[in-house]
Amino acid sequence: MLVLNATYEPINVCTVRRATVLLLKAKAEVLEEGNGDLHWARGSLPRPVVIRLITYVRVPRDPHRRKITRRAVFARDGWQCQYCGAKTALTVDHVIPRSKGGGSDWENIVASCAPCNRRKGDRLPHQINMHPRVKPRTPGAHIFIQLASPTIPAMWRQYLSLPEAA
Repeated sequence: MLVLNATYEPINVCTVRRATVLLLKAKAEVLEEGNGDLHWARGSLPRPVVIRLITYVRVPRDPHRRKITRRAVFARDGWQCQYCGAKTALTVDHVIPRSKGGGSDWENIVASCAPCNRRKGDRLPHQINMHPRVKPRTPGAHIFIQLASPTIPAMWRQYLSLPEAA
């Protein structure tokens, strides 16, 4: 289930069970329903697909709290090398190498294919004329939602600002 904040901002993915608890405690409302109902001894409920929290929940915006993982970097960069556009043999590369003082943060890490990563080595982008195609930045919440649920249901797309499926 996709969970939206009171402001309709996507914040999480949860299980049907967790969504049901939030609904029964009146902490959330159903925005999109799936096929069928959820039944229990004393009642039933439409199967939620998208729920919205009734009260606003402050979500930390500290970029250091968003864990940097290889999969998150690849997803942010569209699963392609930021130097040549290749989609195979992906690794992660520090734009400013750590040996030259670069940090391990979202603004300095990009997806790179193995050949580009080897070619760049520990040199600075201007030394070898290899600059990322897109300036690296902290990804939005939708990247982490895509990682939590690799197949995005069509009903979620309008809330995630994703293009319609072809």
